[in-house]
Amino acid sequence: MKVILSTLNAKYIHTSLAIRCLKAYSEKDFDIELAEYTIKDPVMNIVSDLFQRGADVIGFSCYIWNIEETIKVIDVLKKIMPEVKIVLGGPEVSYDTEHWMKRLANVDFIVVGEGEETFHQLLQELEGDRKFHFVYGLAYRKGEEVIIMPGRPKADLNELPSPYRFAEDIPELGKRVVYFETSRGCPFSCQFCLSSIEVGVRYYDIERTKSDILYLIDNGAKLIKFVDRTFNIKRDYALEMFKFLIENHRGCVFQFEITADIMRPEVLDYLAENAPPGVFRFEIGVQSTNDPTNELVKRRQNFTKLSRTVTKVKQSGKIDQHLDLIAGLPLEDYNTFRKTFNDVFALGPEELQLGFLKMLRGTGLRLDADKYNYTYMDVAPYEMLSNDVLSFADIVRLKRLEDVLEKYWNSHRMDHTVNYLIEREFSSAFDFFQEFGDYWEGQGWQKIGHQLEDLFTRLQSFLESRGTQRMDMVLGLMKLDYFLNHKYKPRKIWWEHTLEKDDWSSYMKMVLQHPDALLSPAVADVGKESTGKTDVASQQPQPYREMIPAFASLKLGEKELQKHAVLDVLPFSLDHILSGGSPLTAEGRTLLLVVYQQNGQQKPLYYTMPIGKNIAAI
Repeated sequence: MKVILSTLNAKYIHTSLAIRCLKAYSEKDFDIELAEYTIKDPVMNIVSDLFQRGADVIGFSCYIWNIEETIKVIDVLKKIMPEVKIVLGGPEVSYDTEHWMKRLANVDFIVVGEGEETFHQLLQELEGDRKFHFVYGLAYRKGEEVIIMPGRPKADLNELPSPYRFAEDIPELGKRVVYFETSRGCPFSCQFCLSSIEVGVRYYDIERTKSDILYLIDNGAKLIKFVDRTFNIKRDYALEMFKFLIENHRGCVFQFEITADIMRPEVLDYLAENAPPGVFRFEIGVQSTNDPTNELVKRRQNFTKLSRTVTKVKQSGKIDQHLDLIAGLPLEDYNTFRKTFNDVFALGPEELQLGFLKMLRGTGLRLDADKYNYTYMDVAPYEMLSNDVLSFADIVRLKRLEDVLEKYWNSHRMDHTVNYLIEREFSSAFDFFQEFGDYWEGQGWQKIGHQLEDLFTRLQSFLESRGTQRMDMVLGLMKLDYFLNHKYKPRKIWWEHTLEKDDWSSYMKMVLQHPDALLSPAVADVGKESTGKTDVASQQPQPYREMIPAFASLKLGEKELQKHAVLDVLPFSLDHILSGGSPLTAEGRTLLLVVYQQNGQQKPLYYTMPIGKNIAAI
């Protein structure tokens, strides 16, 4: 009996841990093959591939992001392979299982919950006496009747074989994300999350975990994403794992989901002192800072402690942080969500993801949907459309905000510009992204694509349309950001006025004659001026800036600068603005020099020189 375990991943670089766990458990007794696709693959391509592989049993791992595409594949498969047994499993079909069995006539079995033992026993029965009523955790058909067996007790994790050591995975380890679990379960009871349904947390033996991670690193893994719902719930376990990964990372990057308000000070101190820059990434689910909302959805959260953790991690400049928000939770209207957004944005995360509430099957919030007048999509991903305090019109506006947030903040294409605008020109971060998002849609730009320079010209159009003050300063920062977005000297620019040839030659001569007069950003700061608002720019981590070598040490001649550098003059003191100074006291001009291809990271280096009346002194 040949078995294929398959899934449709969201992207090619993703891998499915679930089907690997099933194969590891059952491959000693059955011929099992893995087949991964993406939700973007044409249905006929997937079906054709599965047909050519040939199988007696095909199992699919199902989630909200792939269930509808998976159903299309199944329906075609059953037409051309009517004898094949179709098995579904995964969180999307483990709840409301009777609904799925009745809706999907082409599905023969559903494995409910943890699948290793259930799937293995199902295969044994398919090959043997077919007494499916002996298989706990299974849904099956008996004529026209749907039978759902009682759930199976949770497995002893240390009795499960490793899913990380398949020889066929080795060639792809360095090209894809490796998903890894050190535990199962979640200690919390958030009513919008499936993880809250499983009570308690079970751990794999830590020495086994270390061995598996070393195997993956030895065989070329570049990014390991831990799927534990709260990696730091046990202080000693987390600290030992952090120490192990620091000592053995060899360039591999590790991503964790952590609960920030329970992170112990000694763990933070250890990471601040010992974590190599760029090796760890933290994902932190804040979701809401509205206390009545958090209380209602049973989400215990101390935002003061959370802020302290995020700030301390950020100050170390070593660990990128990805903070999550959910719009649409109960009691969170448009105005309180504005506060939530600004509260979290003020922490200066490298990424701020704005998600919209999904009314997941099996969650307490879906069961209580009528209490809060929720309307939501009937099919996955079950995204909410409105509730009693947040209208669909509000959702539409927040979607616009989300769009420009991704383009202009999470992409880090314009950090200097956006930080300045939020600090100086808009009431808050939320207002900047919301106003820009409304303008973006009003221009119809959501219907067309964009190149890098389009993002700059569209921001300029928006800012000019609202009469933004000191556009000369904004455009100067935009030029800096544009230059820093390139690995190589850009071939074109989006602004109209450039240096005259004679001026360019004069400034280039000055640079060559006085290389020590050029300042790197790490030493170009001046006194900080308070504005009374949260200074987002000052909270940005600066590991890159600290690595900039002195310009004179590059020993570049005129030929190299002609080939690998750009020059521009900004009509204000750039260093004064970047250090948080007021636009009103940014007198002077700045010569900006950006140099490309002078370091191993292929990141541009930039230098400044004040120019004006005192230039003769240089």
